[in-house]
Amino acid sequence: MSAVTDTVRVAPAANPVSQSIRDSMVVAKRNLIRMSRIPEMIIYGLIQPIMFVVLFTYVFGGSMQIGSSTSAADYKNFLMAGIFAQTVTFATASSGAGIADDMHKGLIDRFRSLPMARGAVLTGRTLADSVQTALTLVVLAVVALLVGWRVGSDGDTNAARVLAAFGLLLLLGYAFTWIGALIGMSVRTPEAATSSGLIWLFPVTFISNAFVDTSHMTPWLRHIAEWNPFSATVQACRVLFANPGQSASDAWPMQHPVWASLIYSVLILVVFRTLAVRKYRSATA
Repeated sequence: MSAVTDTVRVAPAANPVSQSIRDSMVVAKRNLIRMSRIPEMIIYGLIQPIMFVVLFTYVFGGSMQIGSSTSAADYKNFLMAGIFAQTVTFATASSGAGIADDMHKGLIDRFRSLPMARGAVLTGRTLADSVQTALTLVVLAVVALLVGWRVGSDGDTNAARVLAAFGLLLLLGYAFTWIGALIGMSVRTPEAATSSGLIWLFPVTFISNAFVDTSHMTPWLRHIAEWNPFSATVQACRVLFANPGQSASDAWPMQHPVWASLIYSVLILVVFRTLAVRKYRSATA
């Protein structure tokens, strides 16, 4: 009589990286479906940047000095890189509010009960927000063209350089959404996340080269503006779009804006993603 030995096959453990990517895509899809079912989120997200374009173009155009020019057309072309950058960074507030809302409703606890990568919840949320930001940029670019913005208004450019500029904008926006994720994990209510998410964004975006020529600032404020990570991306976009306002400053970020924008965005992304995932683990432990 022969003995039969039953063996149990153990499935190999899933690759952590592939599992994290797969889980992140699932969460991102969930958030995109949710956004599509609440069109007000997209509509209201479009209204604010469009208002900024129209107000700054027609209220301040012709009264701002860019270099030695006070031309309204020059200011339109100078302005748009700043408006684009402001739009992608202001998405931080909605990202933080969304994560805080999920925390408040207990959705994060439900995700925690599932066999999924811990960082996937936040990664999926930030990816979905980035898709919405990209759609907003497309609409905003069309509005900018309608009010008179033109690429190549101060030199030569091409489609690859223009796409590279929008790529830098999306990278900056994605990096900043991780700041919003950390804020959303750190506060108790979505309202607090929205307020705290906007408070620090205003000085970051306005103490910069986004809306005014930094050469007209006092020296100490100009120094802060020129080393502002936000300013580096704005300057890089102006260079790639070939728009006026390309600073003659000796500050390294202004001399090498594309590299500065990449370095700043990657550093912000790495630091705040690490902090946000750590906060997520401790908050849901």
